[in-house]
Amino acid sequence: MLDYGLDMSGVRRDLALPALVAEGDELEALVAAQSDWTLPTPAAGWTIAHQIAHLAAADANVLIAIRTPAAFEDVLKKVAAEGDRSADLDAAAGAAEPRSELLERWRTGRAEVAVALADIPLRQGFPWFGSELTATLMVPLRLMETWAHGQDIFETLGVRHPATDRLEYVAALGVAGLGLSFYAAQLPTPAEPFRVELKAPHGHTWAWGPEDATQRIYGSALDFCLRVTHRASRAETDLTAVGPDADKWLDIARVFL
Repeated sequence: MLDYGLDMSGVRRDLALPALVAEGDELEALVAAQSDWTLPTPAAGWTIAHQIAHLAAADANVLIAIRTPAAFEDVLKKVAAEGDRSADLDAAAGAAEPRSELLERWRTGRAEVAVALADIPLRQGFPWFGSELTATLMVPLRLMETWAHGQDIFETLGVRHPATDRLEYVAALGVAGLGLSFYAAQLPTPAEPFRVELKAPHGHTWAWGPEDATQRIYGSALDFCLRVTHRASRAETDLTAVGPDADKWLDIARVFL
């Protein structure tokens, strides 16, 4: 099982799933109160409607992958045929729907995804883009994407995006994405261990890696999440790197290909 090299084996589904649901509910409460979904967001060419349509399309793909894995091959073929335009095309198609219909489709899809991810055996794999995943990884991936696209919408509306302990799942993905980051940058993955220490929203510390590691990153969990989801440049964060490999990682950090 490839899982993009992201080791999230320590994730507890019974805790992560409610966090995913809460993240979606929070974003829905924000957008449902907005009558104008045509406002442009930080993603070039994407309005609020595009952002919601993208999330809805991803949820639909999760359901296909889990419920009818063989049919996911058609999804892969469609994406391959569309190339780099695929996400934009799906988002544009959804954004053209009436707002009420798109909102209901997203709401229904989110609920069905939560049920599907709760019901599937933890070790049962299902196809995904370039990999095979399990619920253990898909739950935090969906949470991360919901949070990241939600960040775009909160920013568009000038509303503070509340930082909650749900960010721990996004931060954990960011830490697990070390190898993915170097792979995407076509660089060898460093052999040395890393230590990551992040200040959580309520003042405590989340930490990963051996305490005596010489390659270290520390700062706020929120800034780390913004960085690994490419919602903030490194210069816009308070993150500090110690060691040349850690310094390079902050330049290229990501949680998706």
